[in-house]
Amino acid sequence: MNQYGNNFRLAIWGESHGPEVGITMDGVPAGIPLSEADFEADLSRRRSGAAGTTPRREADLPRIVSGLYNGYTTGAPLTVTFANTNTRSADYANLERHFRPSHAGWVAFRKFGGFNDPRGGGHFSARLTVALVAAGVVAKKMLPEGVDFTTRLTEIGGCGDPERFGELLRAAAADHDSLGGVVECRVGGLPVGIGEPFFDSVESRIAHLLFSIPAVKGVEFGSGFAGSRLRGSENNDPIMDRDGHTATNHAGGINGGITNGNDVVVRAALKPTPSIARPQMTYNLATDRVEPLEIHGRHDVCVALRGVVVVEAAVAIALADLLRR
Repeated sequence: MNQYGNNFRLAIWGESHGPEVGITMDGVPAGIPLSEADFEADLSRRRSGAAGTTPRREADLPRIVSGLYNGYTTGAPLTVTFANTNTRSADYANLERHFRPSHAGWVAFRKFGGFNDPRGGGHFSARLTVALVAAGVVAKKMLPEGVDFTTRLTEIGGCGDPERFGELLRAAAADHDSLGGVVECRVGGLPVGIGEPFFDSVESRIAHLLFSIPAVKGVEFGSGFAGSRLRGSENNDPIMDRDGHTATNHAGGINGGITNGNDVVVRAALKPTPSIARPQMTYNLATDRVEPLEIHGRHDVCVALRGVVVVEAAVAIALADLLRR
């Protein structure tokens, strides 16, 4: 379903070209100071406008419609909505039966019998990640004082040199193509002992939410896949003091599914934007043939650019849910 969490529960709703999208958060403690202005810093990190991002510009002004009184959370469900004001649904008129490669249109059509909203990807659209970012803002307010996040884009198109990112984006755009990327989130200041064996490990809860982000296709913690190519003597993290600080952090701050007091380090791989301007051969249900498809509309060259804050929000939400136990 469209819900997540045990003690900090989310219900996300809306479509890319519907009137609005939003999120309801249950389990938010009473007495947290909150205003609509508190969302601006993270929402601005997600907005388009930079090179390589979609020309679709939404104001993304949050509207708190429940769970707040006199500037403080009340303990009741907290609901935040965002109006969709810059849609061009006509751009998707040719996609209702001629399905975009690597998009959710085909499976949504089959699963929901053709009643799904295909405009802009409908409920499957990355547009809904604005609601995840809003929940992330609240989640970070629920975490202990001193917890801090450092989240950055470490790769674009397989290149880890930030000085080349602009060049790669321009080249992909000129080719009417797109690029994927890798986002790393590092969380410092977490206490020892967060996480529950066996099925509610820190990794499983964070990965669950990260894989809910539409473009995410891979998740790793610490040394991740690279660690599988090391020996134990190379990958082990010797404990250096009674507080559990380690000489290295190949485990990504987690042992046995439980935080060990070192930085939690997680990376998410985001696929290249599937909606590209170059013609592609793909199945057309209306004609029952594979035919050329030209995709119109406004799309990111690299969704990972705006995905940095979304990944951070997902990690914060998962941690807040675990800490509310």
